[in-house]
Amino acid sequence: MGQAGMAEAAVRYLRQVRTAAPEPVEPLPRPELRCVGTDERAPLDPREFRRVLGTFATGVTVITAPPATPADSPAGFACQSFTSLSLDPPLVAFVIGRTSTTWPRIARAGVFCVNVLAAHQAELCRAFAVSGADKFTGVPYDAAPVSGSPRLSGAVAWIDCAIHAVHTGGDHLIVVGRVNALGTGDDDDQDEPLLFHRGRFTRLTEL
Repeated sequence: MGQAGMAEAAVRYLRQVRTAAPEPVEPLPRPELRCVGTDERAPLDPREFRRVLGTFATGVTVITAPPATPADSPAGFACQSFTSLSLDPPLVAFVIGRTSTTWPRIARAGVFCVNVLAAHQAELCRAFAVSGADKFTGVPYDAAPVSGSPRLSGAVAWIDCAIHAVHTGGDHLIVVGRVNALGTGDDDDQDEPLLFHRGRFTRLTEL
């Protein structure tokens, strides 16, 4: 009997074998979400914390949202704490400070777009890192196809999302988004992403 015949025989045998149905698995209880108490904080120097964590190179994004009401303007902020989270369902996540003045505007809109910045967009990122300014002045963009959030021109990629869940994470909020549409820039084979490493902007060729 050749290998093909042996494989077919094995398949027929496995189909004939009756196995007992697995016992149901009891789900684990959902952990209580809470902030870390003052008495639970480790005695870490914030400057040392930033220095060590800064060795982890990250991509750089701008999170944008459309006006929640006719009286509002688009919202946006520079964000390096962004990650993919789940394939099925398609989820992503970003982290934002609980005192952010931009977050309430994004929350009211209920949707957002992640703009993955290209290496030449460092100045654009700095503009969106400033608090209180009109960040969209002179910035070319169009509307993301589902949410209508600003989709910045020249970005390496864009990810159009609806807010799926929000969790507390110390002095930050962890925002989970359900992906409704996504795509890359026109020159996705040539565009290099903007990176942040050791407190400064860099690019793949410089690491």
